[in-house]
Amino acid sequence: MDNVKTAIVGASGYSGEELVRLLLNHPHAELSAVTSRQYAGKTVAEIFPRFASHPVARKLKFTEPDVWDLSKAADVIFLALPHGVAAEYAMGLMEKEKRVIDLSADFRLNNADTYLEFYGHEHPAPHLLAEAVYGLPEIYADEIRGARLIASPGCYPTSILLPTIPLLKAGLVKPNGIIADSLSGVSGAGRKAEIPYLFAECNESMRPYGVPKHRHLSEIEQELSIAANTDVTMQFTPHLIPVNRGILTTLYLAPAKHFNSTKEADAIDAKIRECYRTTYSDSGFVRILPPGSLPDTKNVVGTNYVEIAWRIDIRTGRLIVMSAEDNIVKGASGQAVQSLNLMCGFPETAGLL
Repeated sequence: MDNVKTAIVGASGYSGEELVRLLLNHPHAELSAVTSRQYAGKTVAEIFPRFASHPVARKLKFTEPDVWDLSKAADVIFLALPHGVAAEYAMGLMEKEKRVIDLSADFRLNNADTYLEFYGHEHPAPHLLAEAVYGLPEIYADEIRGARLIASPGCYPTSILLPTIPLLKAGLVKPNGIIADSLSGVSGAGRKAEIPYLFAECNESMRPYGVPKHRHLSEIEQELSIAANTDVTMQFTPHLIPVNRGILTTLYLAPAKHFNSTKEADAIDAKIRECYRTTYSDSGFVRILPPGSLPDTKNVVGTNYVEIAWRIDIRTGRLIVMSAEDNIVKGASGQAVQSLNLMCGFPETAGLL
C-alpha cells in the first residue's frame, strides 16, 4: 500500500497540531508540508517540542501558505483555517486537481443563503457546495470514498448527529421538539489570546454562549432534516466548561410511539439498542454503552471514539440520549483523518487507534 503525501494549511492551531500528531504517526501517510505565517522557517519540533523525537518533525519546516507549493508537495491537503479563508485555498488546490479535507465551516452547508445567514458574509465559493461531501464517516462513508472535497463536521454537530440520525431514520423519535445541551472544553474556541478564554476567566467557571443561534445549528439542522426527510428545527445551547478538551452532549427527544408503562418503555428501549447496533456494528469509533453505563469524557479524550448511551424517562415521556467525544480528535482532526483513510482506501482505523 503506497503512502499518500499530505499537507496541513494552518498547522499551528489546536486542530492543526493534532493533525501533525496523527499524520506523523500514520502508517500510510507522509506529512510533506505544514504552513503557518507566524512560524514560517521554524521546524515542527521547534514549535511543538512534544514531537522533537520524530525525525520528520526535526526536519520539516513551516512555510508560508502557497497553493502552487502545496500542490507540488502533497496529494491530499488538510485546511485547518478559519471559515471564509479556507474556501480560497480549496478553490486553488482543486483547480490543480488536489483532494481537499476542510476542517472549517466553508463547505458544510448545502445552501449559500444559509451560510450567509449564519456566518454573516457571502459564500466565497458557492459553485463548490454541490460537490462537497459532508465528512461524517459513519453516515457518508460511500460518498467520502470518491470525493475530491470533504467538509469535515464541527465538533458539536458530531456529538449530536451520531446519536440522533439513526433514530430519525428509523422513525423512532419525532423530528420536532429536539433539545440539545452541550458542554465543551476551552480548546473548542481555538488557540487564541482573547480575554474570555484566559485561564483566570475560565477556571472555576461555566457559562453558556452562542444563545439562541450558534453557528453550528445550521449544519446540525441540515443533516437532521436529511435524516428525517422533513425540516427540523431544534434548540441547541452550548456551554464552556473549565477543562482543556472534550464534549458532553445531552439530547432530549420525543419517542415516536407514546408509552404508558414500563413494559412499553422497555420495548422502545430494545428498538433503540437494535437501531444503534445495526447502524454502528461495523463502525470502529462509535461505542454504544451497555445498560447502566453513561458517557464520560475521560474515556474518550485523546481518542477518535464517541460514546453513546440513553435513558427513557417514564415520568416525562422523553428519551434522553447522551454522548461524549474529544472535540479536537473525533470532533475535528481525527475525524478528518478518518475521511482521509476512506478516500485513499486505507483501513478506516489507520493511524487512529
